[in-house]
Amino acid sequence: QIQLVESGGGSVQAGGSLRLSCVGSGDTYAMNCMGWFRQAPGKEREGIATIFMPDGMSYYADSVKGRFTISRDKSKNTVTLQMNSLGPEDTAVYRCAAASFCPSYELAGLRARGFDYWGRGTQVTVSS
Repeated sequence: QIQLVESGGGSVQAGGSLRLSCVGSGDTYAMNCMGWFRQAPGKEREGIATIFMPDGMSYYADSVKGRFTISRDKSKNTVTLQMNSLGPEDTAVYRCAAASFCPSYELAGLRARGFDYWGRGTQVTVSS
């Protein structure tokens, strides 16, 4: 089992930045890939960034490309999401996820179905 805990959410004005972190514990040797997903009220869950832990290969949704950066620290079992140029459309609950089996097509597709372990989420609110 893997436990994931997110931190770093909060409220910010449009144009601002936030940095989310997700720390894994438990069977962390099985954390071969991680991802960030978000869900706004009344909207479907959206995959926004995924990363393959061994080599750092990452993928982004078009909605965040150029503004968000996902990175990992394998020694600390941590993945970070740096979010810049935030807008009201980025308001959502952000959750990190981890998986052991990580085919590239799943990571590139930002599909939640490929992830087995989930954090509880952290709220990000961006005001205009």
